[in-house]
Amino acid sequence: MTTLYERIGGEPAVDKAVDVFYEKVIADDRIAGYFDNLDMFAQANKQKKFLTMAFGGPSEYSGLDMRKAHLHLGLNDEHFNAVVENLALTLEELGVAASDIGEVAKIANSVKDEILNR
Repeated sequence: MTTLYERIGGEPAVDKAVDVFYEKVIADDRIAGYFDNLDMFAQANKQKKFLTMAFGGPSEYSGLDMRKAHLHLGLNDEHFNAVVENLALTLEELGVAASDIGEVAKIANSVKDEILNR
């Protein structure tokens, strides 16, 4: 059985998706402010490693767990939904199958409570 990572196109697809995703995120007034003072190159690299791992690819992610990484941000459902929406729109734009986008949404929702510190 192929992994989600393989189905969406592996490393080149994840790299492209993260780049397009962050273009959308920094243009989205609901969440853009959270990225104002970040090193976006480092953020994108961390996100690429995280998504590669989460999608079943090679694991090189060594960042904080989701709860610790987001604890100080005060995020709510609107913020979480904006991120998932932008990710889904990105994947759709890049031609990822609807079933695979659904799997990505399930993965995101599986860590929602950790990200929102519930």
